[in-house]
Amino acid sequence: MMSSMKQAHRILEVQELFAKQEFVSIDELCSRFNSSKSSIRRDLIELEAKNVLRRVHGGAISLQTRDDVMDFGHLSTSCHEEKLRIGVAAEKLVEDGQTVILGGGSTVVEVARRLSDRPIQIVTNSLPVAQIFWDSKQAEVILTGGYLYPRLGVQLGPICEKMLAGVSADVLIMGIRGITEAGISDSNSLIVESLRAMIRAVRKVVIVADHSKFGRDALIRVASLHEIHQVVSDKELPVNFRKILEEHHVSCLLV
Repeated sequence: MMSSMKQAHRILEVQELFAKQEFVSIDELCSRFNSSKSSIRRDLIELEAKNVLRRVHGGAISLQTRDDVMDFGHLSTSCHEEKLRIGVAAEKLVEDGQTVILGGGSTVVEVARRLSDRPIQIVTNSLPVAQIFWDSKQAEVILTGGYLYPRLGVQLGPICEKMLAGVSADVLIMGIRGITEAGISDSNSLIVESLRAMIRAVRKVVIVADHSKFGRDALIRVASLHEIHQVVSDKELPVNFRKILEEHHVSCLLV
């Protein structure tokens, strides 16, 4: 009786957690609730039957509607003019003949539009980015493979990370959910692992982010500012963040 009450209470807390987070790993749930993997899997099976979540490799994805849900269509309309200018400026940082890793996100898509007729090699885990190069006669595009994440259209997980581990590229251009003095962060551990794999695969890391991303501190740290080489943002970026980037020797291009 006590055990079933404990499970019922845990399931309720797990459900509340998925109302706040898009993805939660099994390891994170085990640690948070001090429970075995078999117990957590039973909880997830029960919540999946109630359409609260969908189980995927390593964890589960929330099916609950939230105001801040990550959706490519929604994100692409936010700060649109700033993203257009950032795309134009970031394209000029890429040299012909380079191998470029492009992450997911609507700002990176704007960069991709300007790179579509350049003689470069693109590595990406983003289907919206890859589609930009559909009829390009210049760029060579390689998709990472992996689990296709709903709504964002990015490939994630062990297959994606293993592919990136074998890549050596010149530059990474990536967006991010949040950036503070502590570093860059995201709220989804699946996305975080793919971003870290991208960072390890390149010689130069360029963050493309409009001013609204600064001051946000998402759940999981991706990298420190010392691992970033350049930020391309808009002129609305507050002065205090410009100083923070300068103190961490991060080049800042504002457009």
